[in-house]
Amino acid sequence: MATASASLLRLSLLRPPPPKTQPNPRRRRLLPPSSLTPSLPPSLKFEPPTRRPAAAAATRASYSPTPATDRLISAAAYTLPFFNSLQYGRFLFLKYPSLSYLFDPVLPLLSLYKSVPYASFVAFFALYLGVVRNPSFSHYVRFNAMQAVTLDVLLVLPLLLQRILSPGRAGLAYRVMVWGHNAVFVFSAACFLYSLASSILGRTPYLPFVAGAAGRQL
Repeated sequence: MATASASLLRLSLLRPPPPKTQPNPRRRRLLPPSSLTPSLPPSLKFEPPTRRPAAAAATRASYSPTPATDRLISAAAYTLPFFNSLQYGRFLFLKYPSLSYLFDPVLPLLSLYKSVPYASFVAFFALYLGVVRNPSFSHYVRFNAMQAVTLDVLLVLPLLLQRILSPGRAGLAYRVMVWGHNAVFVFSAACFLYSLASSILGRTPYLPFVAGAAGRQL
């Protein structure tokens, strides 16, 4: 029994170890290129900016030019309150005669406007019914026409106050009336120049105390 065990042990020691298998380089697994590059955190990854459709549409709309006919009608609409406001400038014209020279170019149009009977009422209703309430015109033209009509209505209020209070020809009430007339004329002239320039450039003028009331009527 002992001799048999010794012979088996001798055979196991003399048996050569099994050969180690070498990996086949051709069967080596190739890693994708993405796994070889280090991954960045999400906060550092660059993503191309995406343009929203609404922003792109707004950008295209901002560059759309206003038609020349709309600009011409809008500019002509503001002549109505301007012509009616010239009566408030008589005190400034008497004090500064050279100021009246600035209005010499509009004197032919003013004389034609005054030659038509009830020209103010005719122009007012023609502008309101023919332009403001006419859906065939664009919103740009209707808003400018409504703003001109609203300004023309506001210019009537100082005359109503003058007739109600009757300030007379001298005293504090008369000086307050003169200051009020001068302020109304300067305000209306500034509104006319600003609205005229904006209409020629195709922009929408927003007059103080007038734009909000005009926008609610459309």
